[in-house]
Amino acid sequence: MEEPVTAEQLRARGNALFQAGDHAAALAAYTEALSLSEAPSERAVLHRNRAACYLKLEDYAKAEADATQAIAADGRDVKALFRRSQALQQLGRMDQAVSDLQRCLSLEPRNKAFQEALRALGSSMHEKMKAMACTDSKVEQMFQILLDLEEKDAEKKQKAAQNLIVLAREEAGAEKIFQSDGVRLLMQLLDTAKADLMLAALRTLVGLCSGHRSRTTAILAELGAPRLAAVLGVEHEQVSLAACNLLHVVFDSLKEGLQKDFRGKEDAVVLDSSKDLKLLIKHLLELLVLEGASAHGRDNALNLLIKVVPRRSPKETNNSLSLWVIDQGLKKILEVGSTVCGSSGSLPVTENSRMSTSVLLSKLYEDLKCDAERENFHRLCEDYVRSWFEGHELPGKLRAIQTVSCLLQGPSDAGNRVLELEGIMDSVLSLCASVCEAHQLVAVEALIHAADKAKRASFITANGVNLLKEIYKHSERDSIRIRALVGLCKLGSAGGTDFSMKQFAEGSTMKLAKQCRKWLCNEAIDAGTRRWAVEGLAYLTFDADVKEEFVEDKAAMQAMFQLAKSEDRSVLYAVASTLVNCTNSYDHEEPDPQMLELAKYAKQHIPEQHPKDKPEFVKRRVRKLLTAGVVSALACMVKSENPALTSSCRELISRVFLALVEEAEDRGGVVAQGGGKALIPLSLEGTEVGQTKAAQALAKITITSNPEMAFPGERIYEVVRPLVSLLHLQRTGLENFEGLMALTNLAGISERLRQKILKERAVPMIEGYMFEEHELIRLAATECMCNMAMSKEVQEMFLAEGSDRLKLMVLYSGEEDEKLRRAASGTLAMLTTLHPPICKRIPQVTVHWLEILQALLLSPSAELQHRGAVVVMNMMAAAREVAEQLIASEMLEILSVLAKDKDKPRVAQAAQESLAHAVAYGLIKPNPGLA
Repeated sequence: MEEPVTAEQLRARGNALFQAGDHAAALAAYTEALSLSEAPSERAVLHRNRAACYLKLEDYAKAEADATQAIAADGRDVKALFRRSQALQQLGRMDQAVSDLQRCLSLEPRNKAFQEALRALGSSMHEKMKAMACTDSKVEQMFQILLDLEEKDAEKKQKAAQNLIVLAREEAGAEKIFQSDGVRLLMQLLDTAKADLMLAALRTLVGLCSGHRSRTTAILAELGAPRLAAVLGVEHEQVSLAACNLLHVVFDSLKEGLQKDFRGKEDAVVLDSSKDLKLLIKHLLELLVLEGASAHGRDNALNLLIKVVPRRSPKETNNSLSLWVIDQGLKKILEVGSTVCGSSGSLPVTENSRMSTSVLLSKLYEDLKCDAERENFHRLCEDYVRSWFEGHELPGKLRAIQTVSCLLQGPSDAGNRVLELEGIMDSVLSLCASVCEAHQLVAVEALIHAADKAKRASFITANGVNLLKEIYKHSERDSIRIRALVGLCKLGSAGGTDFSMKQFAEGSTMKLAKQCRKWLCNEAIDAGTRRWAVEGLAYLTFDADVKEEFVEDKAAMQAMFQLAKSEDRSVLYAVASTLVNCTNSYDHEEPDPQMLELAKYAKQHIPEQHPKDKPEFVKRRVRKLLTAGVVSALACMVKSENPALTSSCRELISRVFLALVEEAEDRGGVVAQGGGKALIPLSLEGTEVGQTKAAQALAKITITSNPEMAFPGERIYEVVRPLVSLLHLQRTGLENFEGLMALTNLAGISERLRQKILKERAVPMIEGYMFEEHELIRLAATECMCNMAMSKEVQEMFLAEGSDRLKLMVLYSGEEDEKLRRAASGTLAMLTTLHPPICKRIPQVTVHWLEILQALLLSPSAELQHRGAVVVMNMMAAAREVAEQLIASEMLEILSVLAKDKDKPRVAQAAQESLAHAVAYGLIKPNPGLA
């Protein structure tokens, strides 16, 4: 039976982990030790150590709290006082930080670190006081100019507005505006109803609310949720968008707390933000069905609800906000989704409104955690559809069918449930034959969306294909014909990439694709209708013959790319799907040969690959897409803030990018057209698969391109986190390897990048892969560690008690794999050069250290010889006792021979310096021949 661990042992473990740079694990050890410790002095030390951990983890509020606990036990604890001053400085409580530093200096007057910290803090406070004094008069002057109705100088007003916005972005300026009755004055600007003044007020309010919960709460109380919602619904598009941005910042500040706030004020002012959140959301839901609200205002309200209501991560357990919105507002959301454009009394909507509604419904449905919650969602949807379908004659039936379409595009489970309601499918089929274009449009679209599942597709193939064919052949309206064509395309592609499963006769798919391309290129047709041509191609391009013809049609590709850049963002998913099909970047597993034989024996269906889906065809298609400008189109798609850029859509774009950078020679062109910049947000947001694909594409670019050219300026630091994500155990071996290779390149560039890699806690993962069985992954990890060893923190890790890092590096220097030996010995050469204490530790880590170094010096490889010679030279210089061990072996003879080797000057130089150290120690006599 194991003995229970003590608080002292846990503290020692925490100290070792902290020294090794694993601050989160150290924090856990100290916390566990606290639960076992009772002595006040021991608890004070543990609180002080936890404060150091929280400072490293940038959780300054907790760092301050722990340091305060330590100080309460011992008011003369300078370490705790200094750590609290650091935390207070980060929290913006400068006066208290100064007080703690002054206390430190009174206890240790000669401590230079305390003197320097106090000097720097005093200088910072002085600058801020000067800025505040100068700001007072400026704020008053700017408001006077903006609110002066007689001021005719437009340029002067514009400059005042811009200055106010810039001032609000700085914490000192924002607080000054707030304290100078700024909110009331900003309300006056909003009430002028002049677009330029309203924009200035809204953008200034964004600065005031950003990251400051108590100030946000006070502003919200003064402005009022109804006023903000009303501004969101105005006709002026830029004003509505600015109001949307402000509301998003308000939501973030209320939900996530603050970084810049004063803690005392925070606790006093903010009691519970959930009421404010619900009040704002209530007004957004009411805006959705408000007849006087503008169409883009309604879209902005939908976008806000998408961003702020559902949980951001499944790790969050509380989905009460989504449940509340479903109970209070699902009917209002469905009102927008069921709107039939052009019908009497319909709400003003844009071409993006229904897609935004579908995305919101989908997000809400995905946020549900149990069957009971999902059943409630289904019941509310069914009740809403029935309320329109029964007793409202034809207009009601159209609203019901439009709702079904909206649900099928969003939470398809709910859509399919509603589709099963009695009479719905029959009404869809009968309205497809309507003489009224608007009615026919609604019905045909519903039929297209209903064909998504194999079960539904087979039903429609049996009941609706002939009807769609009749509409396609005989309708005089292109808007109807193109939708009927998409329905046929969807049904014709039900076999997916399986060459042996085709729904229609030979050649029919090619004819449909040709017509889609023809409509796509016809600029006389409106963009909303041409979008359906892309929808058709998204299904038809499962067929490799269609892919080949499409990439040969430059006009069709250009037309699709132009649509992708247009304001109608509902086309994004169809464009991305078409490109995934053309590049074969969907998932496809090679079938097991044994299973194939069994399937043949059992006469089961066996999927077949199209001959034109072989790698050489795919590579050629990728090149043609690149030439046509696919990268700039994808980059434009990624910039979209529209809900149509869903997580699944982002995943498709990531898949395409990964296919585009597969060949090293194409990567420079992808970066030059904005691909590198577009991949960063894709790697940080979306589905896990999508983020991984984008991160892998970034890794491929980083491996073969100059990272500083590919990701200029600050962008290079944003690449680190996606690359580190490739090191997780659930990733494939190739993803691990490419992530390590890319990080190796970054780690060799600058100390700041190495610090960023350390901050992302990549070093333990890199170490883990140094034990990997796969030789290439093991080599990549060792090379990465070699570059990381230039950082002081990493060097210290090699000296941590109980660590085998140094031992592993010495042993790898003696492996048979020459590349691994080169990486490991290079790391040793760097470590012994930059951190001499490591030299003394090498003889202690393994009994084989001497023979490994000798083997390096006797290697036929000049590179290995040089690295070995540098290690020996550093060890000789580090300490006499180490030099004695080296000289007492055969090393003296080896060094004497190498010192005379004129063919390898670098090796000879290192050997000569080693012997010079031995002479200086008096271990050997000088040899005149080596002078």
